[in-house]
Amino acid sequence: MGIFDLFGSPSTREDAARRKLARRLTERYGPPENRQKAIDQLGRERTAGSLETLCLRFTIHSEPGITDQEEKELALGHLLEAGRDAIAPVTAFLQKHEAGVSWGLQALAGVATSEEVVAITVAELARLATVYTRDPEKKLTLLAWLAEHHPGAASDALEPAVVALLEDFSDDVRIRATRLLALRAPSEPIRVALLELLVRDAGNARVRGEVLTALATHQADVAGYRPRVEPLIAEPWFLDREGRVKKRG
Repeated sequence: MGIFDLFGSPSTREDAARRKLARRLTERYGPPENRQKAIDQLGRERTAGSLETLCLRFTIHSEPGITDQEEKELALGHLLEAGRDAIAPVTAFLQKHEAGVSWGLQALAGVATSEEVVAITVAELARLATVYTRDPEKKLTLLAWLAEHHPGAASDALEPAVVALLEDFSDDVRIRATRLLALRAPSEPIRVALLELLVRDAGNARVRGEVLTALATHQADVAGYRPRVEPLIAEPWFLDREGRVKKRG
């Protein structure tokens, strides 16, 4: 303990102690008992700061895998026991970190309502749509979570956030956003956004196939886009008399 830890304010000493626990918690090659003690101590404290720090255990992978899983489940258990007191710390963790997002979402789903989980997830997706991120994994995880657990959520903010990701630099993000939109009720904004993506990514076979699948799922027509879209339609896809996208077989 340094001199500033001895004579600093209580909050300063608490921050220093928490940083020390955070280092122990994220030492992937350190003794498991050190991480486990840190998990228990942070879980018992049950303050906003300690619960957010506890989430850092989700950001690393240690060996052996079974111990890694047990420690993450232990941290998750403490968060669930904290109940609604964990909502703000877990939300802060999800906003600040790229790794461990799926575990953070599990914790959030266990302490917040479905509406709150959707709102927090969508808000983060909307933020990510406005910034460059080298690794798309966080976006992919958030989109996959919504697709699996809340595909038809009644959220006015969900569709705009997902539509914005149709312009993401990552093929995988654009594809996963397309798949999520395909699970939602058809709407004119979705139809237009998918057709715009189809035209933009005309030379990308992966994206093109996903967009055509989504349009066919929605029984969407290509009104307003036919001259640009028709040359992109190839077997097994076709346009029926009404200009709707269909697939043979």
